[in-house]
Amino acid sequence: MDSDFIELDGVEKVFDVRRRTGFLRRERREVRAVDGISFRVPRGEMVGYIGPNGAGKSTTIKMLTGILTPSGGRLRVAGIDPSRERTKLAHRIGVVFGQRTTLWWDLPLRDSYRLMHRMYRIPDRRFRENLDRCVELLDLGALLEVPVRQLSLGQRMRGDIAAALLHDPEVLYLDEPTIGLDVVSKAKVRGFLRDLNAERSTTVLLTTHDLTDIEQLCRRVMVIDHGRLVYDGALAGLHEVGESERTLVVDLERELPPVTLASDPSVRVVRVEGPRQWLAFPASVSAAPLVARLAADYPLVDLSVREPDIEAVIAKMYASDPAL
Repeated sequence: MDSDFIELDGVEKVFDVRRRTGFLRRERREVRAVDGISFRVPRGEMVGYIGPNGAGKSTTIKMLTGILTPSGGRLRVAGIDPSRERTKLAHRIGVVFGQRTTLWWDLPLRDSYRLMHRMYRIPDRRFRENLDRCVELLDLGALLEVPVRQLSLGQRMRGDIAAALLHDPEVLYLDEPTIGLDVVSKAKVRGFLRDLNAERSTTVLLTTHDLTDIEQLCRRVMVIDHGRLVYDGALAGLHEVGESERTLVVDLERELPPVTLASDPSVRVVRVEGPRQWLAFPASVSAAPLVARLAADYPLVDLSVREPDIEAVIAKMYASDPAL
């Protein structure tokens, strides 16, 4: 059970889509949102589940929670079939959808949490402990009496994360959990999730477009595109497969010809605007040696590193293998 805490075998989800093709005509076609996905997630693992918009990420999460029933294949979470025993499973999972809230729109946060206290039948002492911990670590103290409809997106996201954890779920599904958060709030949420996983061995499945979330939280990443699992392994391996590149943005003291590093032909200048230059280099390579060589040979004023966009990584994976 622990090694196969979450298990999917050939899971499919097919939707019937109808569109108008004439005044009285409609065309029916099948859309495979998830197309034969198989994977295992052990108890206590934090896994990134990523891919472009429309790849099938949210559909997979909805099947794992029992919101949607698979069209084919086998799916189990902690030995439970989510679609058949949804109520039983609900007490063992927590879910955060970045674009939808589980909170009551017109109620203050505190009242939403009290309702969840009763719904999940959480022991009073445990509820107080969990709520106090979430309020402190997610900085919710000043928001508890504010109606959900008056919260900003970032504030609501923190409120939703707390709500998903009040009943001590064994599995936490996070769909874009840092959307709308500023840099400080993102750091708090990431730290909170790391501590949660370390202290309680909570299994986390995270979908996001922010690669920093994946890099700081997950050792394993799965990539889905067009409903199929195209990669399952370490993030560094994903960059190697997709031949992705990071970008080093360099500000020089004055305008100079494009930077050249004869000792490293993998580094190339992709753009120059006055004293600012953009250098591309393999994402699997550390930026530190590159920065050291630039500092030794050029008059640096400032620099920054930009991570590759996940959609660009996947696009390169497909371009390199037409069979995908």
